[in-house]
Amino acid sequence: MRIIVWGINYAPEPTGIAPFNAGLAEWFAARGHEVEMVTTFPYYPEWRKRPGDRGRLYRTERHAGVTVRRCWHFVPARATALRRILHEASFLATSLLRVLALRRADVVVVVSPPLPLAVPAWVVSILWRRPYVFHVQDLQPDAAVGLGMLRPGRFTRLLYALERFAYGRAAFVSGISDGMLAAFRAKGVGDARRVFFPNWVADTLPGAAPAAERAAARAAFAARHGLAPGSFLLVYSGNVGMKQGLGVLLEAARRPAGAGPERAWVIAGDGAGRDELVRRAAETGAAGVRFLPLQPDAAFTEMTIAADVCVITQQKGTGQFFFPSKLLTALGRAKPVLAVADAGSELARAVEEGGFGLVAPPDDPDAVARAAGQLAEAGEARRAEWGRNGLAWVERFRRSAVLGEFEERLHGLAARRATGT
Repeated sequence: MRIIVWGINYAPEPTGIAPFNAGLAEWFAARGHEVEMVTTFPYYPEWRKRPGDRGRLYRTERHAGVTVRRCWHFVPARATALRRILHEASFLATSLLRVLALRRADVVVVVSPPLPLAVPAWVVSILWRRPYVFHVQDLQPDAAVGLGMLRPGRFTRLLYALERFAYGRAAFVSGISDGMLAAFRAKGVGDARRVFFPNWVADTLPGAAPAAERAAARAAFAARHGLAPGSFLLVYSGNVGMKQGLGVLLEAARRPAGAGPERAWVIAGDGAGRDELVRRAAETGAAGVRFLPLQPDAAFTEMTIAADVCVITQQKGTGQFFFPSKLLTALGRAKPVLAVADAGSELARAVEEGGFGLVAPPDDPDAVARAAGQLAEAGEARRAEWGRNGLAWVERFRRSAVLGEFEERLHGLAARRATGT
């Protein structure tokens, strides 16, 4: 097949949707398909282009068998609602022109957000007489309302109308969690067009590090970052933005630690909300929180091995709209999880179903502090049990199974188009 993957994020961006877009495109290429990726110049999570990319309209690259077509787009220094609209609209315009200059594909895979990317995808599908698949990583209008970025009104109704348009004209609509598929059903997408396409982990999972390796990683990490030897490490790693709701960790860190070892909270990442979070930490005296930049691969591996607990947070009221892919990475390392999330969220249900950690509500720093204390006082054997449970739960998301099934669906779609059925 000839496949075009069309999305705003791609490697070398290290977090969020980009690694999965890259993994998808490279999987297809390795399987012998002709793959082109239409995307932007890297900007995420810093919300800043690299100096050499500024002012470039288009560029073509070749990576891991994939032809990457990069397109100019506007990247605001501060991502307000209006500037996000301009940010996405600029990519829609430049990428549509770029796609129309390419040879037609058998199928186009569109990755949302951005939701409005469905409009140029529909235009291309009409002109080329080829289907497009709409793959949803975030339920964008619901999330924006849940985060308070948008209020119900005329513009919000327009976004929901655009969502109906996107879903209604796609050959099928895929989502990364069961909750998303339920949302698609409620939004009128029939069973035949709803596809479960989760994010994935490697076929070979690293699992729990040997005791000696973990001890060495803990000692090196503590020494490098000025932490007390033997500190209980609670580590968040990833994007630092509004939807993560990381402010509750600052408040939890200020609560008395109680029994057990001294606790060290680590927030490693970058994003639009980082400067404000650092400022709040300084103002509130959350001295127990260490802020680190997004870690390169080797340092990230050391930090994850050193961690006693991986922390995953979501803003109150948004848990049904997101499913954090960082959970899969933590479980692949057999780490217990502290999930700060709504009780009915996909994340909370996963933790409870898999039995690999504890859940605390996102608007209750006392509950978060208590859960951290329970994890610290549970002991090494209990935390190892949680880690084993997580490793068993995440087996279902192995790369070859997830991507192989999606590839089969695209094969079927292309075959139906070729035969007119």
